[in-house]
Amino acid sequence: MKIGISGTGSYIPSIITTNEAFLDHAFLETDGSKFEQPNTVIVEKFKAITGIQARRYAKPELKTSDIGFLAAEKAIQNAGIDKEELDYIIFAHNFGDLTTGKIQSDMLPSLATRVKHLLRIKNPKCVAYDLIFGCPGWIEGVIQATAFIKSGMARKCMVIGGETLSRVVDPHDRDSMIFADGAGAAILDADAPSGEILAHASETHASEEAYFLYFDKSNSPESSKDTRFIKMQGRKIYEFACINVPKAMVHCLDQSGVDIDDVKKIFIHQANEKMDEAIIKRFYKSYGKSVPEKIMPMSIHELGNSSVATVPTLYDMVLEGKLPEHNLQKGDIVMFASVGAGMNINAIVYRY
Repeated sequence: MKIGISGTGSYIPSIITTNEAFLDHAFLETDGSKFEQPNTVIVEKFKAITGIQARRYAKPELKTSDIGFLAAEKAIQNAGIDKEELDYIIFAHNFGDLTTGKIQSDMLPSLATRVKHLLRIKNPKCVAYDLIFGCPGWIEGVIQATAFIKSGMARKCMVIGGETLSRVVDPHDRDSMIFADGAGAAILDADAPSGEILAHASETHASEEAYFLYFDKSNSPESSKDTRFIKMQGRKIYEFACINVPKAMVHCLDQSGVDIDDVKKIFIHQANEKMDEAIIKRFYKSYGKSVPEKIMPMSIHELGNSSVATVPTLYDMVLEGKLPEHNLQKGDIVMFASVGAGMNINAIVYRY
């Protein structure tokens, strides 16, 4: 059975926050002490490593489920399907709905249920559930949707990846500059006119790596001890990703039977420009190859890291012609790959 992506959609928030907005932040070490370097140096080093020049934040009145709904609407329209035909709505996220000014997240009911409600889908057999899998959540949702369709339990599934990370960042942590908001959606369809998932791979590394990304208090001793923010061990994540993601990608590609020279594009989680470049370089080195030009579309420079939303929004942007240097033709082979909290890794080989 050929299972294709029949439609995509994304929501890119309208608030643009450049690196200059962080020059007046009081960045602190984890022990609350001040950095010796001025913010101008901190911000410049940050840009050199991550490639991020700006990021997008959602308007205060929009929650994660709202921007997921906006992306979902576009995907349904793009696929040209009746929304009542959907068998599953899978919403990948990590923090639920976050209301500006409040310290608790809201996941009751599920964000997938909220999207179904906003779409006004009446069919009770359209099952809506959430998926917590770190940044690779959208790709894992695509893998699950594929399994549902292959098993005969579904014909059409929608997978959404959305996050508003701007509401869980510690303003006193340098890593706060990485994170952004956004949402992307795709329709997996047994009746798609084209497209085919050829192979997938997933891994969870939870011994020493489980808490490389975690929730903890602010770096500022003056902040509320009851409020938690997203935290990460950046160096350890970098080393872990550069070693393990290429291995998973090799396993996935080998399983598909596709030659590496036939891969046209790699849509990788937009976490860190230098890390992504290192992953792709090691992936190609595994086959004794150098990295082809324009193999890896990037959106992190202007959009930042929106976690589960980076891969689906990047894919949608290419299909919509918003990255002029990158395009796809029917039959092209692409790969999706991601790494994130858990520590989870996954990859998909897809014939467009």
